Amino acid sequence: MEEQFKEEFVQNALYRIDESTRMNRISVAQLSEEELWKRPNESLNSIGNLILHLCGNITQYVISSLGENEDKRDRDLEFSAKEIYSKEELVEKLTETVEIAKRIINDASVEQLVRKRKVQGFYFSGIGVVLHAVEHYSYHTGQIAFYTKQLKNQDLGFYKGTDLNLKNGAK
Repeated sequence: MEEQFKEEFVQNALYRIDESTRMNRISVAQLSEEELWKRPNESLNSIGNLILHLCGNITQYVISSLGENEDKRDRDLEFSAKEIYSKEELVEKLTETVEIAKRIINDASVEQLVRKRKVQGFYFSGIGVVLHAVEHYSYHTGQIAFYTKQLKNQDLGFYKGTDLNLKNGAK
């Protein structure tokens, strides 16, 4: 039963991660290099900074903590950086980070998923680490989509061709 639970948990976590990655790629594809690094105001981050922040957070939580690798995160740099990557480089950095994290999540043992560890000053099990990474990724994906829509005044078509009005149990 433990392995069945692990398999279901991992499969759903990876699905949600892939959804956020897909949506971020669609959003970033709409943007110019200048728009990628534009801040709506001084208290908000650019989409470029949000993507760097996602890479840092996913690395710290999944790659370093769950994956039992050294934590080298420089969180302040994620927010202070300005135009240090092109759009293509930034999408590649996000993709590489996510792919490494997905492998670690997929390969995690039941013991790794239930063991508690300290990450960013909090104590989480491996399940907690994965849940944090998935919800944090989703949260900032929504911000990236919102800001892209605001800049471009257009629907991003995340679910184009999908009937989202189907009722539960409908085929």
